[in-house]
Amino acid sequence: MPKPKTPKANPIQTAIQTWVASVRQPDGDEDHKVWQDGLLNSAPKRFTIYEPMALLPSGSFTNETWTTTLESVGQDSSAQLWSLILKELSTQAKGVLSHLAANEGIPLHKNGVKDENVLRSPSGLRILYGDFGPAQATTEAMSEADFDKALWVSTKQNGILQTWAPRWTMFSRGNIKEKARLLDMESPSGSGLCEKPWAVDLYAGIGYFVFSYARLGMRVLCWEINPWSVEGLRRGARANRWSVRIVQGHELELPVEEILAGGDQIIVFLESNEDALGRIQSLQAQGMVREIRHINCGFLPTSEPTWRHTWEMSAPSTETWLHLHENVGVNDTETRRQAIQHRFEGWRDGSAERTVKAEHVELVKTFAPGVWHCVFDVHVTNSSCQ
Repeated sequence: MPKPKTPKANPIQTAIQTWVASVRQPDGDEDHKVWQDGLLNSAPKRFTIYEPMALLPSGSFTNETWTTTLESVGQDSSAQLWSLILKELSTQAKGVLSHLAANEGIPLHKNGVKDENVLRSPSGLRILYGDFGPAQATTEAMSEADFDKALWVSTKQNGILQTWAPRWTMFSRGNIKEKARLLDMESPSGSGLCEKPWAVDLYAGIGYFVFSYARLGMRVLCWEINPWSVEGLRRGARANRWSVRIVQGHELELPVEEILAGGDQIIVFLESNEDALGRIQSLQAQGMVREIRHINCGFLPTSEPTWRHTWEMSAPSTETWLHLHENVGVNDTETRRQAIQHRFEGWRDGSAERTVKAEHVELVKTFAPGVWHCVFDVHVTNSSCQ
């Protein structure tokens, strides 16, 4: 009989064991083994690689045993530990890892509860090793040199590359399921429409869902207010070989039809999505962007402020899928679906030509205990356009 395979040692545990052998235990710890076991047992075992960075779970190395030890040994010895961890984790990566951080989540507010964190800045990211770029950076008039000073990382999901600066923008790997679902939706290529369908993303971020629409062959109009996210979207689009245009500064004053004339597959407006409806209706009045197949509203805890605008944008289209992201109590999804149906029915204003149905609720992932991140798919059709 073949010998059973010996399970591989956890790379973080291996690094810690090597490091512990080279450091002096804190004063008062008479039992070296007890101290070492305490470090090993409370150390993180999971990790995620976004080359060239390794990201550890929230709370890593923050319990009393670790904080006391790291304070006792000093910065140089602590840096040696992080370096050893990166060395071991590099055996799991395609290349050498050079940066280490712990993920402390994306706070919904800044300065306590007063200012909403609409940029979704990962201010809780705990940097352990490596140069992640300047600790302070403006979000206005960013130059290429400013962006180049930051660390940029990447990963591939569903065969699509995504890029971001972890110090300044978020990345939620849990959205992979929703990205794949969009890719599995019927391709517009065989729809028989005279005009190539469009998609609209009102909260584009680094291109989470934008890239799924681009992969389906659609042209995409995007809105995003975080310049770091826009730069990540630009880099990611080019890495995936999609043409992209960033509209910002004085270019925002150009006629919107002139902006689209270049034929870029992805057009990103660095401005509030409050301006999206006016721009799109201007194009529709000229007979452009009439067939919008998807409109994505991917903002939590609710994307509700944009819903009426999505209804207006979809008016000239034969059919449009609205994807409304919401945080909903685990037992409240059907109640919320009915409320959304009622809301959109009220906007029909007696029209017999347009129909609307909140057809599907997708449970993407748990957001908090008892709370789901959901996507409500609302199907809008217009019989007068057929």
